Amino acid sequence: MNFLGKIHEQYTELWKAVIRPPRDHYEIKDLGPPVFSIENKTFQRTDISLKNPRGLTIVCSHFEPISRERPAGKLPCVVYLHGNCSSRLEAVSTLPALLPFNITVFCFDFAGSGLSDGEYLSLGYYERDDLAVVIDHLRESNRVTCIGLWGRSMGASTALLHADRDPSIAGLVLDSPFSDLKVLCEELVDGYTNSRVPRWVIGIALQLVRNSISAHADFDIYDLAPVQHVSKSFIPALFTAAYNDHFIKPHHARELHSAYAGDKNFIMVEGDHNSARSKFFMDSVSIFFFNTLQCDALVVDVQSEAGANAEILADSVRRPQPPELSQPVEPPAPASQALGLQMRPPER
Repeated sequence: MNFLGKIHEQYTELWKAVIRPPRDHYEIKDLGPPVFSIENKTFQRTDISLKNPRGLTIVCSHFEPISRERPAGKLPCVVYLHGNCSSRLEAVSTLPALLPFNITVFCFDFAGSGLSDGEYLSLGYYERDDLAVVIDHLRESNRVTCIGLWGRSMGASTALLHADRDPSIAGLVLDSPFSDLKVLCEELVDGYTNSRVPRWVIGIALQLVRNSISAHADFDIYDLAPVQHVSKSFIPALFTAAYNDHFIKPHHARELHSAYAGDKNFIMVEGDHNSARSKFFMDSVSIFFFNTLQCDALVVDVQSEAGANAEILADSVRRPQPPELSQPVEPPAPASQALGLQMRPPER
């Protein structure tokens, strides 16, 4: 009976790891200066707040070129979606991969994360509605053209839960998504019990976790399966997973990639669930969004309007360079801890 007592003690820790992991506490100054430079170009950050359908305030930031260096009134935008014990700080690492190509970056704290209102997360169940509010805001702002989504962990699964209901999204980058929350919880329970207890005991523990999550966060983990949505999504998508991810194992991303209906690609990367992503991956993302967000059209528009200054302005909307082929885009079949990256802005 010792193992039953152990499971009873640990299940609270497990359900909290799902919907109430350690919150990422930070201050606005941690996002860096409101005006900063990358590659001799100057950008600005605008901080705003929005209300989600549950009446909770979600805090947001939009990184864009300053007005005098903005090549057009409306620019492509990538919305970055963070993981389950992270925040919008995580998006800062994406700025050098996107801003130099005049792709603006919008990020926010999901309800229950960072500086936003809310106590619990839902791993995408309610987060998709936060995302819908952000996308509506961007479309009404008259400052963006195409919109792409870049999500990691919970954020990647949220993007998939939203994508089949919003086909106008131009592209998806999906880093370490889970395919089915029930399956993920089963794997987590199995890991917490060290795989040394009978399956029926794991079943009891999973039901306890399910009941606690439903009672605290008002959703059923059995209702959260991105894999049931991907057959209805046709948005170009780039999937990735890390070889040593033991939290959301790579088979989740592989299953989603296999079932996905739209144009798709898959990259395996070194590291684990929380590892900083390689230059190869970041360069691949730059190229993916440059193509799917129709940034080439921006280059052409600038050149056609610039006249004698075409060469100078075209350089401000340059194309990303192909990554060095140091790792496979389509690797062999693969042999992920809550995401808590603490990113800081690039130096001026």
